[in-house]
Amino acid sequence: MSHFKQDFLLDPSIHFLNHGSFGACPKPVFEAYQNWQRRLEAQPVLFLGREYHSLLAESRAALGAYLGAHPDNLIYVPNATYGVNIIARSLDLQPGDEILSTNHEYGACDFTWEFACERTGAVYVRQPLQLPFETEEQLLTQFWAGLTDRTRVVYLSQITSPTALRLPVEAICCRARELGLLTIIDAAHAPGQVSLDLAALDADFVTGNCHKWMLAPKGAAFLYARPQVQSLLAPLVVSWGYGNPPQSANRMLDLFEWSGTKDPAAWLSVPAAIQYMEERDWDSMRRECNALLTQALEQLSMLARLPPLSPLNGQFYAQMAAAELPAQLDIAWLKTALYDQFRVEVPLIEWQGRKFVRVSIQAYNTPEDVAALLAGLKELLY
Repeated sequence: MSHFKQDFLLDPSIHFLNHGSFGACPKPVFEAYQNWQRRLEAQPVLFLGREYHSLLAESRAALGAYLGAHPDNLIYVPNATYGVNIIARSLDLQPGDEILSTNHEYGACDFTWEFACERTGAVYVRQPLQLPFETEEQLLTQFWAGLTDRTRVVYLSQITSPTALRLPVEAICCRARELGLLTIIDAAHAPGQVSLDLAALDADFVTGNCHKWMLAPKGAAFLYARPQVQSLLAPLVVSWGYGNPPQSANRMLDLFEWSGTKDPAAWLSVPAAIQYMEERDWDSMRRECNALLTQALEQLSMLARLPPLSPLNGQFYAQMAAAELPAQLDIAWLKTALYDQFRVEVPLIEWQGRKFVRVSIQAYNTPEDVAALLAGLKELLY
């Protein structure tokens, strides 16, 4: 994979094992991004006043083809957290309604649901999923143990942020549909890291980032809504599209596509990111990343003398995974020492009283990056 390293703008002196936090944009995609910005500044009125919607339609068409979704069922948003906010603050939740989730969710989105529940009297249920994960059946049994006759919504991550585990959202969405529950999938880490077919997944809502594993510039993300539930969504910002006829065939686009002056260059660069991956046999690259990550997890488990969080066969992880560290560690000190002494950028996470190192392997990473992390941990831990 080392031949991809030259395609990225990352500081070559850093062992960058933290793609999962904010992503990294390849040079050809970043160039497309800057070209869009230059075009905007050359004639802002033409660009924003007369070309904006048609350009976004072309970009959504490319994104829809990549995600297996009709482009009119997609809107661009700045990030997945923003998408979760749109959904959570749109739903007509009643006192006592329950949102069934897990205790592995992203903290900002936990706060989003707590905010919504404080104002509606609904209840956010963070169903515990115990580590390690052994089988999908075990996980599903634990998750559905949180179901009650008050459950109205199922919300969970496709790939969790703190524990970096891939959840069986396909099976959960299928059963939720049978039960008549609304389904919301936080796919912040999924696009580009795993294959997505939104039509086949059949969730009501999916929000995901393009600026992480899809390699688009920062600020590119999407919200998908099945046509049957689009009328449930209310914009966080009301603008000109609200004045279009309510029976408009593209009411979701009317309400969300224009919310005032902004730079849409990141959204318009998504097709360039998709093209970059398609031209480089990205499926093969992802398999190489997964293999290197598996080797890293094996060595981290031996180093920490702790078992892995799931079987090391790729079932519960793709290009990002967490390994447990000794509980007595001062992770703030360790993170600083890894960066300052070993030039390793990697997140250290505390979750449910346990401590983890979360490793991302992207196309620019090499075995030397993993070796630097292991060397740093070995010296600093022992």
